[in-house]
Amino acid sequence: MKITDSCIDCLITRVQLECGLVGADPRTTQETMDSCRNFLLSLKGAHLSHPQIASRIHHCAYDLLKNPDPFHELKDQGNAESIAVCKEVRSSLVTFRDFVLASVIGNTFDYGVKGHTVTSNFAGFFREEFKKGLVIDDTDRILPRASRVVYLSDNCGEIVFDRLLIHYLKSQGSHVTLAVKARPILNDATLVDAKMLGLDRIVDCLTTNCDGAEIGFCPEEAPPVLSEAIFRSTLIIAKGMANFESLFERNDLPPVAYLMAAKCQPVANEAGVPVGSKIALLRA
Repeated sequence: MKITDSCIDCLITRVQLECGLVGADPRTTQETMDSCRNFLLSLKGAHLSHPQIASRIHHCAYDLLKNPDPFHELKDQGNAESIAVCKEVRSSLVTFRDFVLASVIGNTFDYGVKGHTVTSNFAGFFREEFKKGLVIDDTDRILPRASRVVYLSDNCGEIVFDRLLIHYLKSQGSHVTLAVKARPILNDATLVDAKMLGLDRIVDCLTTNCDGAEIGFCPEEAPPVLSEAIFRSTLIIAKGMANFESLFERNDLPPVAYLMAAKCQPVANEAGVPVGSKIALLRA
């Protein structure tokens, strides 16, 4: 997917949030936002996807703010909240659809998307969203393809629910390769986060989606172990909007299951659902 004017506003809103998270003063905040907006406008005509452009903007902001991980505290908070909720709901999750839905609800841990807020009462929010179910539900078609899975993760908080889904896949005999970020960007889960949650002891292979920190996923930048896993896979599970934006228009991949909440209008339009919809969409 390509960048739109609404994407520009959303990206600058996230830069403003990052300034707030590191305690930047008003002058530094304005200078950082102006620099990032000018850089963003210079990239608007480039042959880059929205996630690739967003990655460059956030790296620019981090350099200007001299902080490599503005979301550090929010990531820890998201994981802690999710662990508490998982303890409450784990016994009620039975079917593959249940675990997928829980994982998709976890995808709402996404800070700085314009018009989207992360709830302060996640336990109550989880129960209400679970009752609503999935707007697109391809879970009956997804599970039979899950013998060898490449799992592209997204956010902290969310990855705690991913852990439940991965546990289920493993119980069904799936081979799972999990890809996370090598270094911090936004509140995305990193190798450090995955190991802290013990995912390295659950999956068959834990790797990164590239050598640096990129939003979404570009297969051409994957490390060799991940490229080999994709080549051998029967299914890619792609969590979140950035992975959707990165891969949805490609036709050179194994079947892809997009698990996400559609939190903005451009992504919702592309998926053919209302904003806020939770989906498990298979492209085979």
